[in-house]
Parts: sequence; structure tokens; C-alpha cells
Amino acid sequence: MRNASGNGFDSSDSFAVSGAAEGAARLHDIPLSITPSHGDDSHLLSRIASPADVKALAPDELAELCREIRATLLAYGHQHGGHIGSNLGMVEATVALHRVFDSPRDRIVFDVSHQSYVHKMLTGRAAAYLDPDRFSEVTGFTNPDESKHDQFVLGHTGTSISLACGLAKTRDMEGPNSGIGNVIAVIGDGSLSSGVAFEGLNNAAEQGGNLIIVFNDNEMSIAGDFGGMYGPLARLRASGGTAQPNLFNAFGLDYRYVEAGNDVSALVAAFEEVRDIDHPVVVHIHTLKGAGYDGEETHADRQTASASPVSFDSPTGVHPTDNVNHSEPWHSDHCNLSDHEPHEGQCEASHWQNPDAAIGKPDDPRKHYGKMAMAALEPRFAAEPGLVVISPATPGSNGITHEFRERAGAHYVDTGITESHAVAYAAGIARAGGTPVVATTASFFQRAYDQFFQEMSLNRSRVTVLDFLGGLSGSDNTHSGAYDVTMFSNIPGVTMLVPTSARDYLADLAWATAPAGSADAPAGPAVIRVPGEAILAAERDATLLPVTGGQIADRPQSASLPVSASSASGGISAATVRGTVSVTAQHAGARHMLDWRVNQTGSQVAIIGLGNAYPLAEQTAAALSDDYGITATVIDPRQCTSLDSDVLESLRDGHQQVITLEDGQLEGGWGEKVTAYYANHHVSDGSRNPRVLNFGAAKEFTDRVSLGELNERYGLTVEQVTEAITRCF
Repeated sequence: MRNASGNGFDSSDSFAVSGAAEGAARLHDIPLSITPSHGDDSHLLSRIASPADVKALAPDELAELCREIRATLLAYGHQHGGHIGSNLGMVEATVALHRVFDSPRDRIVFDVSHQSYVHKMLTGRAAAYLDPDRFSEVTGFTNPDESKHDQFVLGHTGTSISLACGLAKTRDMEGPNSGIGNVIAVIGDGSLSSGVAFEGLNNAAEQGGNLIIVFNDNEMSIAGDFGGMYGPLARLRASGGTAQPNLFNAFGLDYRYVEAGNDVSALVAAFEEVRDIDHPVVVHIHTLKGAGYDGEETHADRQTASASPVSFDSPTGVHPTDNVNHSEPWHSDHCNLSDHEPHEGQCEASHWQNPDAAIGKPDDPRKHYGKMAMAALEPRFAAEPGLVVISPATPGSNGITHEFRERAGAHYVDTGITESHAVAYAAGIARAGGTPVVATTASFFQRAYDQFFQEMSLNRSRVTVLDFLGGLSGSDNTHSGAYDVTMFSNIPGVTMLVPTSARDYLADLAWATAPAGSADAPAGPAVIRVPGEAILAAERDATLLPVTGGQIADRPQSASLPVSASSASGGISAATVRGTVSVTAQHAGARHMLDWRVNQTGSQVAIIGLGNAYPLAEQTAAALSDDYGITATVIDPRQCTSLDSDVLESLRDGHQQVITLEDGQLEGGWGEKVTAYYANHHVSDGSRNPRVLNFGAAKEFTDRVSLGELNERYGLTVEQVTEAITRCF
């Protein structure tokens, strides 16, 4: 077992990293400004334009190439951020893959493809990691639009084996004319726990033929590994691949084990052994996530006890760590460093690294509101044994902190990267009378669409879903949440709440999770769209809400619950939320929770802003007042499940225009329902049929386009909305 420890790295002008060069070579005093640069022939990486260049290197140059790649990744992480830990662990394996196989004729499918940075460097895109001016040229995932060496756009997990089976099937059916050689699926970083991965393994064994599955076992998922499969995997590692049961053999697959997963020579030998194999085989490689982070203090205020000097005695130059000594299955990495303090080994902080420029900035909305929700739920655990928070493998990203998980104990479950299972599991808890809360990112929930329909909605299961990163954002094309409203709000029986403040957010959470049997509890599942950037910005700066200043009338309530939380829960206090949150509604059942809120009564124009678009509604109303003397009616619908016909009917008198604003896909979304309402309820008095203008996003995938630019593209700015309104008068 690995031993000795280190975490983090020096973010000053010079820094030390462990490399892969034999004899423990170190890139010890190379400032970031002179790390390998594209076109500098003194460095190997700058001379790699394609996999052919990797094949042309002398055997003793491979370790030096790995050393330079590792240095580049570390510098890139400081300046740009990204999935650095998973790529540091895959340096040697990726170099070995391109040394042995002939991409793109040999098809390599990466899963999760966030571990493909090194692959991109070796396939003509090194400059995108070496030159800060070119960092934006590549995505964080594989993408065929960038290179013929990338097979698919993949930002989610578990599908590589299925995709590889498809590639291999066509090759075998078409024969030599297919142009496809070896087919390699690279799966790891927790992906193997996805149900679809097991479906792929099952198909691979039956299909037969050449198919190489490289299982990158770094003993990690995004957070920790959870599930019964990890005990047998640990025993396989401990036995050098000989222990039984062997889950791969159980599927009928051939199996090879490589303990030295960060030794490029050992990996080259292993891959050469299976190249052109005539049957499916699993090559299980044991790697170290974050391999190469040194053991020096990154910041003076680092809160960790393990900052001892680093040993570079390993033949590969990747130093060992003691952050792997956990009982199996393990439920904590005992390491709670933040995203700008990554640490090799079994540490959640090695998954994602924020750039140095982000250090010290306030929490983003996901973490801010996630911590707030956990702080509201935690005090209820003692009295509500059935209250369970479920996260499919992405807790830290959504503010479900390490400390909260430790204190929650059995009230918190990490299911691994298994969104479909997580939702079905929650439905089972609800059926038994428990209160499940499933929390993850909007785009990941797409993977559980069937379970939302069947297990959750058709069965009227009392499941609460916390939908993070819903709506427009600057995310890549695999992680956009712009489609969440069109998905959730159109599932029968689902109530989708869209709060526009911390106060409403916590009120919605309290109502959705009211214990079974409560008089005002919802009858079925509730989805709460966690507020995004626009809402959080407005809460931090009330001038962004010029109509109300963030001060809205209390909703009627029959009971109140003080909002409180300890700083250990994430620092969300009563002062943050101000006041009390509604636990039960004055009106019975869901009716009160679905009422729209009119925050300003006016005439001529009514502006309805859904969720993150609500601040824009107030800002547009202020512009109409200042520039045109129009006092607009301003409405916060608070939900997108149904229309408030009372409010819509009231707008017939004195309003010529009704404006809907939403920060999601317009087609099939929420605003069109308002348009349809007036079209389907046309009255004979033409003056009482207001014209409806819908503003929202086009039906398209966007890739790393800033939120400001997206708002401009879709007309979601004060100037554009105001111009459209006044043009119609």
C-alpha cells in the first residue's frame, strides 16, 4: 500500500512537482512563465503534433514526456482550472495508449472524458494547455469537432463501454473495409458504478471480438467510492488481480491487472500484450488520482495537518501518499480541502481545481444555496429518522460539505454516479414513508428521465428534487441546464417550484419535505430549482431589484420555523435569510404554494419573470418607469407547473401587453403556456386580449458561452426587452 503523504503545491512564481522521469527527476525551479511552450524545441511536449510523434520517441524519453505533461497540467490548473486530478493520474496511461495504439484508426473512447486532457495534448492540441491565450480553444471533454482523434462529445459517465461495443460491432460486420482497428474504452474515476456501464459489460461479453476495456481504478469517484463493488475491487488490488470474486470474470470477460498504473513502461508492456486481441478483455490499472501534487503549503491559511516534505524515491517520480488507507467500503476521505487546494490520492479536492484567480471569492450559487438547504434540513434529522439526503456522486459541487456529510451519518447517502438509481431509490424511501431529498445538477438529472416519469411521478412518490445549475449558464455543451424547465414542468404530477430568494427557497424546501401525513404536504413529487447567479447577485445587492429592493410582502402562513444553522454547516445563518420561512400554507394543499405573487400593480404592461429571470423583470419595469412613465405590473410566478388563471384574467383589464421572461429553452418551455392561455381563452372584447411577448433561449446547445453573451443573444437584457415592449405601442 502506498505510504507517506503530501498535499497541494506552491502557487508562487516557482513550484515543485514530481515527474515521471526515471531517477526521480524533478521540475523543481521552473517558473510558470517558462514551462514548456508550443514551438520550443527544447521540450518534448512542444514537438508532439500527433500520436505518431509519441511513437517516434526513444523509450527512455517517455518518462520525460510524462514529466513535462504533468508540469503543464499543474501550471494550467493554476491559471485556468479544471479536472486536473483525474488527468494527473492518467498521464502515463494516456502516453502509453498513444505509444501502442494507432489513433484514430484504433478508436479510443474516454469515460469520463474529463480525463482526456493528456489525450488532447498528444493529438495536436498541446498549445491549448501551454499558451494562456489559447486556453479557450478546447473543451474540458472529448469533442469530434476539435479532432478526428475524439470519438464522441462526452461529459457524463458510464457510456464508454456501450459506445465501444457499437464501434466494434460495425467493424466486425463490415470487416477490413470498416477502417476501424482496435476499439478501446477507457473508463474510470467512478464511472464503473453507473448502471449503463454494467449494461455495456454484459453486452461486450456476449458480442465477443476485439474490445479492450481499460479500467482506471484510482479508488475514487468524484467524491468517495460507494457501493458493494468496491470491496471486491480492493481485494483485487491487494492480491495483484487474483482474488475472487472478480466481477469482470463474472461477466465472462478476460482480465489483466497492472498495479503500476503510473509507470509508463509497465503500461506500454500491458497494452502491447492486448493489442489486436481477438476477444474482449479488461485491463485493470491502479492509478493515483492527482499524482504529482507536491507536499508543500499552497496557502498560509491552509487548514490541513498533512504538509510534510515529499519523498521522490519512486522510480516513476510520482510520490506515494498515505491518503488511501481506509477500510472498505470507505465513506470518508478525511480530507476537506477546497477546490484551490487540491491533494493527490483519495481526496475530493483533487477532482476539480479552481484557478488561482478564484481564490477568496464568495461561493457560487450552487454551493451557497446547497449549504443553505443542508443547514435547514440538518436540525430535523433527530426528530425525523426517515429524512434522507441523496447525492449521486457530486456533493461538494452543490454545497453538501464534507462536515455536513460526517454529521448527517445515515441521513446522507452517496449512491455513486447513478442518477437513475438515486431517483428510484428515493421513490422507494418515499413509498415506505420516508422523506427523500435528491440533489444534483440539472444536466445530470436528464439521465433519470424514465425514473422521474415512472417510479417517481406515476407512483406519486413524495420525493423532493433539488435541481442545481438549472437555466442558462456559461457551462459547456454537456452540462447546460437550459432544458430543465421543459423537462420537469411537463411531467404529470410534478410540482416544479422556482424560488427567487433564499427565503422562498427555504419555504419551498420546508413545504416539499413536510413529513408524510402533514395537512398541507404536497400529494406528490416536488422539484425545486435552486436559484442561480442572477438571484444570488440580487440578494447580495438589493439595487438589482429596483422595484421591491428585495423586500416582498410575507406570504400568508399558519406556522413559522426560525432559520438557523451553525457555521460548521456552511456558514448560513439566520441573518443571511432574514426572518422566518413558511412551513405550512394558509390554504390547504398545494394551492397556496402555486399562487403567483404580484409584487407591483400597474397598467399597460405586465412583466412576469420566472426564477432567475425575475430580477430582469424588475429592472425592465424600472426602465419603463424612468424612460416612458409606464408603471408596469411585476409578477413572480414562483412555480412553472401550472398557470395562475386568476392573475392572468386580472391582467385583461388595463394591460395591452403581457411579457414572459425565462432563462431556459423557450420552445416547449413556460412562457409559451401563457401565450397559449390567452389564445385558447380569447374573449369577444378585443381590448381585453393582451398581446403576449415571450423571451427565452433558443433550442440549441451552447458551449462555454458566457451568461452575459447568452442573455444578449436571446434578448434577455433590459434594453432589448424594453425596446420590444415600446415598439409594440
